[in-house]
Amino acid sequence: MSFAKSRLQERYVAEVRPALLQERGFTNVNQVPRIVKVVINVGVGEGRDKPQALEAVTATIGTIAGQRALITKARKSISNFKLREGMKIGAMVTLRGHVMWHFLDKLMNVVLPRVRDFQGVSVKNFDGYGNYNLGLKDQLVFPEIVFDEIQFLKGMQITIVTTATNNVDGAHLLAQLGMPFNDFETVAKVA
Repeated sequence: MSFAKSRLQERYVAEVRPALLQERGFTNVNQVPRIVKVVINVGVGEGRDKPQALEAVTATIGTIAGQRALITKARKSISNFKLREGMKIGAMVTLRGHVMWHFLDKLMNVVLPRVRDFQGVSVKNFDGYGNYNLGLKDQLVFPEIVFDEIQFLKGMQITIVTTATNNVDGAHLLAQLGMPFNDFETVAKVA
């Protein structure tokens, strides 16, 4: 099955990769950072008491991502949280390839501007290895979600995994792709 490249993927190949090659001083096109995968994770604390909450969140995440969500289970027991090993506590999706590029295009150009009082995302959310973490308070900012059909409002964590070896290269990659950073000047000073 063959899929058309998304416009963001075409932009990466045609514009972003050559610009980063020249701007960041890489000697080989394979050294230029690229996006490997996007992971969407939602914790459902009340999933242990209300199985319908976990089912609803899994369906919602599947709708947002365009593929089926995986139910995550607790790795160990924590008595303070009334959590036992093996309990179903969340849902996650890992996006790669064309689905990842389409999701990123939608995230940067449709979803983030719909966030209430949006001032841009912080460049401080990198993990030190070029991967970016973004938290959203609810799933209503996605255009696929119908407000009346949502039973449980849940926040989500979106992790963009890159091949960049440091935060500066990762920030330059995402900024070139169109991530709306509110404080990108701090990265430019570091570079």
